[in-house]
Amino acid sequence: MTAVIPAAGLGTRMLPATKSIPKELLPLVDRPIVQYGVEEAVRSGVRRVALVTNPGNTLSASHFAPHPALERALAESGRTEALAAMRALAALAEVTTVHQEAPLGLGHAVLCGRRVVGDAPFAVMLPDDVIDAEPPALGRMIDVFIEVGGPVVLVERVPHSVVHRYGVIAAEPLGGGVHRVTDLVEKPAPDEAPSDLAIVGRYVLTPDTFAALEATGTGAGGEIQLTDGLRRLLRQRPVYAWELEGKRLDAGTPAGYLEATIHFALKRPDLAPVIEEALGAARGVAGR
Repeated sequence: MTAVIPAAGLGTRMLPATKSIPKELLPLVDRPIVQYGVEEAVRSGVRRVALVTNPGNTLSASHFAPHPALERALAESGRTEALAAMRALAALAEVTTVHQEAPLGLGHAVLCGRRVVGDAPFAVMLPDDVIDAEPPALGRMIDVFIEVGGPVVLVERVPHSVVHRYGVIAAEPLGGGVHRVTDLVEKPAPDEAPSDLAIVGRYVLTPDTFAALEATGTGAGGEIQLTDGLRRLLRQRPVYAWELEGKRLDAGTPAGYLEATIHFALKRPDLAPVIEEALGAARGVAGR
C-alpha cells in the first residue's frame, strides 16, 4: 500500500512563516509536521509514500533523503546519536514526489498520485491533521478496511457550529466505532448537515476511487473535492467510516499549530517541566 500525502497548498493560513518554507516542514518540537504523518504510516505497515507537492517545492522530499555532508560532519564530531537519527530518517520510508501543477483541490491532488499508487488500495493522509493515537489511527483503519472489504474514511464528532468546515457523513453505526456511510456532503451549512461526524485527515481507499474522481466535476470552492468523488463512489460500492480513537491536532492554523506544539512538548520528559513552568508563568501574568 502507498500513502499519498497531499502537500501542494500555499500555506496561506500560516503566512508569513510559510512564505519560503512549505507548511508541512514547520517544526512541531523537533520534527516537521509531515514527518509525524510518515512515521504514522510506517507504524501502520505502510513504507511507500507519495508526497504531492507544487512544482517549486523541492524541500519536502529532501527532508527524507540522505545528506552525506551532514552525516560526515556528525561522524567527525563524534555526535553518534544525531548521526543515527539522520540515518534512520533516510531509511524510514520510500518517499517519492509527484507534482500538482495547480491547486485544484484535494480530489485533484489524490488523482496526481495515481501513477505511483497503481491499481492497488492506498491511503491518503493530510499532514495538517497530526494524530496522537496508539495503535496508530491509520493502522486501525487498515484493519477495518480488511474486515469490511471497502473504502474507509476517518471521522470525528465536531461541534455542530463548525460542520461547515468539513466533509460530513450520514451513516448507520455497525458497532466498534465503524459506520456504514449512506451519504457524504462537503462543507454543509449547519442546518443542512446530516450529522456531526466530520471526515478528518485519513482515508484508506480502493483504486476505483480514481475513476470516480475523474468523473467528478468541480465542487465547493471551484475545486475537485475528494468528498464529492467518494459520494459518486458510494453509488457503486459500500463506503465505511471509522470513528477516531485518539487526539487529532490541526497544525495548519496558528492556534492549532501552537496547541500541537505544546501537546507534543508535554509528552517529552525533558521538555514537559519547561513547558509547565512557562504556562504557569503565563497564567500568573494573565491573572494580574
